[in-house]
Amino acid sequence: MRISEADILIVPGLHNSGPGHWQVRWAEKMRTAAIVEQADFDDPDPEDWVDTIVKAVELAERPVVIVAHSLGCIAVAKAAAQFPDGKVKGAFLVAPPDISREGAPEQVKDFAPVPRDPLPFPSLLVSSADDPYGALENGADLAGAWGSEFHNAGEAGHINVASGHGPWPEGLLMFTRLMQRI
Repeated sequence: MRISEADILIVPGLHNSGPGHWQVRWAEKMRTAAIVEQADFDDPDPEDWVDTIVKAVELAERPVVIVAHSLGCIAVAKAAAQFPDGKVKGAFLVAPPDISREGAPEQVKDFAPVPRDPLPFPSLLVSSADDPYGALENGADLAGAWGSEFHNAGEAGHINVASGHGPWPEGLLMFTRLMQRI
């Protein structure tokens, strides 16, 4: 599938993806991409986040491919069972946090339990060996549960601006390969 043939829905995590973040850069470069805007990125309500994602998928005019980061990955997994059958063609899931780990921000704990059912569409999950919000093993475990292809990004932090990932060209290559498989 070509990017131009899909509505690319970009789902940020806790505190949103600010200026310079690869999600924002991708949204600016991809003509068919849109960021899913949540009512509150700093004190997220899981039901509200899920409803917003489901509505964005329902309103899309073309097949949907989701690009989620951090807590956005967990929200997408929670929303997946409510998507219209066959509308979501794939998901690129980056740096899902371990919301049950000691020291996890209070704002994310309401997203528990994390769904363990396979996603009803192809997905690629990318985790980092030194992500302060989720161990590599957590990412691999979620990939296994969700039926996602797994990619170890090495020592890449949380794969955000703070860890040096502005445009993140390696991620764009991975996303392109996912699109070719869909």
